[in-house]
Amino acid sequence: MLEVIDKGCLSESHPVPLLFVHGAWHAAWCWDEYFLSFFADKGYRALAVSLRGHGSSPTAKLRACSLADYVEDVSVVADSLPRRPVVIGHSLGGFIAQKYLESHDAPASVLMASMPPQGNLGSGLRWLKRHPWHFTKIAITGKSLAYVSTPQLARERFFSAQTPDSQVLDYATRLQEESTRIGLDCLVLNLPRPKRVTTPLLVLGAQNDGAHTAKEVRATARAYGTEAEFFPNMGHDMMLERGWAAVAERIHTWLSARGL
Repeated sequence: MLEVIDKGCLSESHPVPLLFVHGAWHAAWCWDEYFLSFFADKGYRALAVSLRGHGSSPTAKLRACSLADYVEDVSVVADSLPRRPVVIGHSLGGFIAQKYLESHDAPASVLMASMPPQGNLGSGLRWLKRHPWHFTKIAITGKSLAYVSTPQLARERFFSAQTPDSQVLDYATRLQEESTRIGLDCLVLNLPRPKRVTTPLLVLGAQNDGAHTAKEVRATARAYGTEAEFFPNMGHDMMLERGWAAVAERIHTWLSARGL
């Protein structure tokens, strides 16, 4: 049984549920910190799923989990809802959302600091250049948690200089191991096909993103026929950074304008 955190109720103003999808090493908790309550208070039903092997969601073998498995998790939760949800994905969750939208209808979708349709090659090469020994050990062992979960490494990848040390430490301790297979899927094996997606998209980026560059975020937006919007002084984890409320407000405004 997948862990799903579910807050708020559908309302006349917001008749469509929101389904939030986390990125690598995270779980539903990252949305529950601020976003779910924000949207519930605005009159939305807001749900966050922990993908299999993350949070309290079980899995037989995490390292073998594929992109298709994660897309299936999103589909299972979406199919359980009374209406097709708006899918909001962060980082790897944005990549999963892109794959989901190839074969599923959604009234709208939001990609936050998302991995681009071209995959994780750029991010991987930057990681290799900056931490060659880390990358080598990940390739040998298939385990990557140790290389993102110290306060220093978590800040480098996920948080801006403005994020207090205490918060970075707290969030770093909550990170979990990630699938080995997913890296290959996102490199070459299962890339998104934007031409198959007709869903309206809002593409958001962070100015100080340690995982995906502004060029990559713009490439994502371009692939879906829109323009990226960027938030200054913000790191990769846009839902946890100090400016999270501005991001949430932008999503709320965009959805409201669409009658969602």
